[in-house]
Amino acid sequence: MKLTRKLVLAKAKASDLDSVKKLNCCVNSISSLSPLAGCLSLCELYLRRNTVQSLAELCHLRPLPRLKVLWLAENPCCGTEANKYRLTVLRCLPRLHKLDNQVVTEEELSLALAHGDDITTPPGTVQDQLSTNGMADLDTENDPLHYNMEETNKIREQLGMKPLARDKFASLSSPVTKEAKLPFKKAHTLEAVLLLMKDLDGEELQIVHTVAQNRLQICTVT
Repeated sequence: MKLTRKLVLAKAKASDLDSVKKLNCCVNSISSLSPLAGCLSLCELYLRRNTVQSLAELCHLRPLPRLKVLWLAENPCCGTEANKYRLTVLRCLPRLHKLDNQVVTEEELSLALAHGDDITTPPGTVQDQLSTNGMADLDTENDPLHYNMEETNKIREQLGMKPLARDKFASLSSPVTKEAKLPFKKAHTLEAVLLLMKDLDGEELQIVHTVAQNRLQICTVT
């Protein structure tokens, strides 16, 4: 069965996608999650025993800031390595409080963010960065502001946050790269992370804190 906007609204008994808060689509032979990207108020999603083949489908759930509960068990994408599966899902969706009816602990989330597999966004889910004539805009690609914006928005996407517009990004410009003697790419990555800190709430900052501590421990050992 193909998951469509009409089916989502029927299952949730809602009039529009933005009002869908809880959705139960268990045992429906669903393979693609793309229609769910518009359910910005979705808090609980039940997809047990469907036909989702790849964890890459979870990229469609990244823009959902309120998603706290996900039941994905008994889908082909879960594979046979339960621990690896959980770490990968939680790295992609670090806001989850419960996965497959099991509470997500801070320790598990820390492990997921440090060791879970990175999920690549499926082709077609993000618009290609092309100019109006269909060719890559080399001037924009080499523009430091564009590079910072790309780095920042990539991280924002992983956190389920909306991308920054270019004009807004310019107003948040930071002097970090001018003073820090870091390699070009690392300097802009650091600036992107610092810019994101301004938009995070207490819970999200706690996640950043946990991951930073984990990374520091690894760096200290090596």
